[in-house]
Amino acid sequence: MKRTWIVVGIVLLVLILDQWLKIYVKTSIPYGSGFDILGLSWAKIHFIENEGMAFGFEFGGKAGKLILSIFRILMVGFLIYLIRTLILAKESIGLIVSFALIIAGAIGNIIDSAFYGLIFSESSFHGGLAEMFPTEGGYAGFLYGRVVDMLYFPLIDTHWSDWMPVVGGNRLQFFRPVFNLADTAISTGVISILLFHRKFFLADDKEDKKVKLSSEEEE
Repeated sequence: MKRTWIVVGIVLLVLILDQWLKIYVKTSIPYGSGFDILGLSWAKIHFIENEGMAFGFEFGGKAGKLILSIFRILMVGFLIYLIRTLILAKESIGLIVSFALIIAGAIGNIIDSAFYGLIFSESSFHGGLAEMFPTEGGYAGFLYGRVVDMLYFPLIDTHWSDWMPVVGGNRLQFFRPVFNLADTAISTGVISILLFHRKFFLADDKEDKKVKLSSEEEE
């Protein structure tokens, strides 16, 4: 039961922070604008939206967006089943927390895709601030809303030296993607699993091999 409440608490915390920041940005900052965080030139709030995947990547127009939204919902269902299995198996808290972060992030972006088109007016470079629950209705249908991104960390923003072939004089930026708290939660969960919990998957592999060897010996 303790592990279950940890999962619920993490999911709720991430969702509340993620949605609060997205709604604040969408209703308070003009599209394409933002500000420096604590006056730092390499840490910014920069409001944009994307039609598809995490970190501003896009996927296949309207049909691709619908497929992606449905895939996300199915994946969350699978992850909820998986994390329930992990809790019953009394796996480590670290592994369970990692999957909880992935679930929370996925749900956060699903909310944008599913409902933001219904409850917000259009955000554009030429328009004013987006309005919540506009009288004329939202800008898109169910599952066709755009995901709000705002975290931007251009740690390096300069130009290639003129003497360099091909790229000389061009702009050099690192890190370019604009993302949100939901993306951060997903990335943190995935990286944590890869770095600290690989043995969980290796253990499953070993069990499969043992079962296979036992079957071959019986034959």
